Amino acid sequence: MAVIGSIRKHSTFLVIIIGVALAAFVLGDFTKQRNRSASQMIAGEVNDEKITIIDFNNKVEQNIDATKQQKKVEKLAAEDIFRIKNETWDQMVNKILMDNQYDALGLDVTSDELFDMVQGPNPHPLVQQSFVNPNTGKFDRNIVMQFLETLDQNRPEIKKQWFLFEDYLKNDRLREKYQNLILKGYYIPKDLAAMEFSQENDKADIDYVAKRFITVPDTLITPTEDDYLAMYEQEKERFKEAPSVDFDYVIFEVIPSIKDLQAARKEINQIYEEFKTTVDVPRFVQLNSDNPYDSSWKARGQLPVQIDSIMFNSPVGTVAKPYLENNTFHIARLMDIQNRPDSLKASHILIAYSGSARAAQTVTRTKEQAQKLADSLFKVIKRSPRKLETLALSYSDDPSVKSNKGDLGWFADGMMVWQFNEAVVNTKINHVTMAETPFGFHIIKVTGKKNIEKKVRVAMIDQEVLASNETYQRIFAKASKLASETHNIDQFDTAVDNSGYNKRLAQKIHKMDNHIPGLNNPRQIIRWAFNDNTEVGQVSEVFDLEGQFVVAVLTNRVEEGYLPLDQVKTRLNAKVFNHLKAQLILNEIKPYGDDMEKIAGVDGFKKDNMPALTFVSRNIKGYGTENEIIGRVFGTETGQQFGPIEGKGGIFVVKLNNLNKVAPPDNLDNIKKRMANRFKMKIDRGEIYNALKDDADIVDNRINFY
Repeated sequence: MAVIGSIRKHSTFLVIIIGVALAAFVLGDFTKQRNRSASQMIAGEVNDEKITIIDFNNKVEQNIDATKQQKKVEKLAAEDIFRIKNETWDQMVNKILMDNQYDALGLDVTSDELFDMVQGPNPHPLVQQSFVNPNTGKFDRNIVMQFLETLDQNRPEIKKQWFLFEDYLKNDRLREKYQNLILKGYYIPKDLAAMEFSQENDKADIDYVAKRFITVPDTLITPTEDDYLAMYEQEKERFKEAPSVDFDYVIFEVIPSIKDLQAARKEINQIYEEFKTTVDVPRFVQLNSDNPYDSSWKARGQLPVQIDSIMFNSPVGTVAKPYLENNTFHIARLMDIQNRPDSLKASHILIAYSGSARAAQTVTRTKEQAQKLADSLFKVIKRSPRKLETLALSYSDDPSVKSNKGDLGWFADGMMVWQFNEAVVNTKINHVTMAETPFGFHIIKVTGKKNIEKKVRVAMIDQEVLASNETYQRIFAKASKLASETHNIDQFDTAVDNSGYNKRLAQKIHKMDNHIPGLNNPRQIIRWAFNDNTEVGQVSEVFDLEGQFVVAVLTNRVEEGYLPLDQVKTRLNAKVFNHLKAQLILNEIKPYGDDMEKIAGVDGFKKDNMPALTFVSRNIKGYGTENEIIGRVFGTETGQQFGPIEGKGGIFVVKLNNLNKVAPPDNLDNIKKRMANRFKMKIDRGEIYNALKDDADIVDNRINFY
């Protein structure tokens, strides 16, 4: 209703906007159609293998449908759909890369193998999980056979799901074969295992004198451009970047005006008068409320405080006056009053049918067959309620039956689906009833009720106060003025300052990002910023983003490659300053050569000892991570020293007093096993795919489409 109301209020404005957009689309398409080629339908390439936008979209729709079924929803949020699109891209890239590997190695899954995975003596774990006998709680091969024999008679979506399931089983087996080849090819020689043992257990006793760079004031250092350039070349790989953009933007929120609020109040008062006399309340709510009709029962304290007391102290039919909360008007009508149990207890048998909600793939009976079976069971159990638990194990399609024999235990009033809940409420304890729900037919034995209390059923009308056409036009005019009267960054900034707008910054935005603070679904702005025709300094058109208008200016564009020195200078400061401090310190102690005792007497130097330093250590006591220093220690002869040397955090002079080498054990199997497990963990984390992806030539054109 909110959407309908919005369209109603802004119909003239929307016709203008849609008309202009449609004309631009048609004319633009007319002028470009002659230049359109097949390459424009390519979403991407992986090692020259093309992914068409049609194939990509088909796979996306398939994954969206699967997600809807899994979440039991009819619609997904925009961010969920975007996430699925990204996951689909990764799936398709992964499949191409891995299929190439399988083909190169001659790996395949034969029809006999697939048959064995489904019907053999040791089926795939997913098959065993999917075909469980509810009576035993264990995998039942007969259920598999029954399902496959009736597959052609199943609904098309069930058949489609099965074929997708088979594809998954096949790909899973291929992946297993491939990973086993990798793992079996990983050989650990005895000497390598012995080296691993030594790195962990050999201990070095060292003396060292060192001075931390932080003790030298920055004011003593004056770096030159050449200093930065030399460090930049040394650290260049740190600054390799994917394409990104920076832009500034202003949000014009579409907020209802006082006049809009007054109009909404007038409309809600009219609805209030009609609500008091309407006969078909659910339909009236459906036509006038932003939210669907709610028939659930509420106890004291469960209704909004504005109406709770009124509803519990008034006769049925009472309509409370409208009230405003969080920019939404609410009206309540008391539909019914009952003394109802707070908690209910029941046992049931569920007879599902093909097409009922959450029915297992193994359920192939029709609705008519299900009702006939339920009627027969109901007659038997009505005569002898004690038989329900026994019959539940044989007939119930509720997955929990194997553990509870149909006993649902205590549940809150309103917790179960409405038809089931009301059947329990309206049936006496120890009596049997029958109900139909979206899940199928239920034979229900009521076994308990407690905490009877007064409850009410209330019909609510909720209407959000919406911005009018006039408000939309007024706010759009502000945004349009900023977009049309500014043509570069300086003009944009001046206009923003003069108007008192709040300018926001979006920095390092990548092609497939979908989150920018304050913006609803900002993909169209990102696509604009990455368009080849958009230049740095260009001001955008007005973007309409779900209740807000946005104007942006592109402030920077980073192409794929290495960031230039001028953009990373500040990130190099620490290393440049430390390197120059190292030269200063080295010059200071140059007269003392490598005399540790004399150097230890120089201001800022300290002498220390580490009696049990190992190669796998990460830190030098008091100085943090110093991998290069530790590496030099284990390459030095006992009694020898090295330095002065520049480390990560200071200048060091180190003497190796003693290296206590521990003889490796004769049996290194445990170490080999640990190394193999470490390697397997990398495989399980997908390191193979990551390596293949890094080495692949991947072209991603998705930004051209969404």
